[in-house]
Amino acid sequence: MKCRVGCGACCIAPSITTPIPGMPAGKLAGVRCVQLDDAFNCKIFGEPHRPKVCSAFHATPDVCGTSKEQAMELIARLEISTL
Repeated sequence: MKCRVGCGACCIAPSITTPIPGMPAGKLAGVRCVQLDDAFNCKIFGEPHRPKVCSAFHATPDVCGTSKEQAMELIARLEISTL
């Protein structure tokens, strides 16, 4: 599965505990990453300074569902289950 253009759920729903350019302390779950542009695309996608956790993420139907809304819900559930 390829990422849906303009989704951005993986840049909002999960917490990221490693530094992100512009967010040195990472981000909390549900907080929009500063690297997410207005069209919901990652500004640093494919860049070497992109966090490893972001680069390692691969879109899959069980995580991303069939829509941005479903992806937000599924990723939020995963986030809660890992607390």
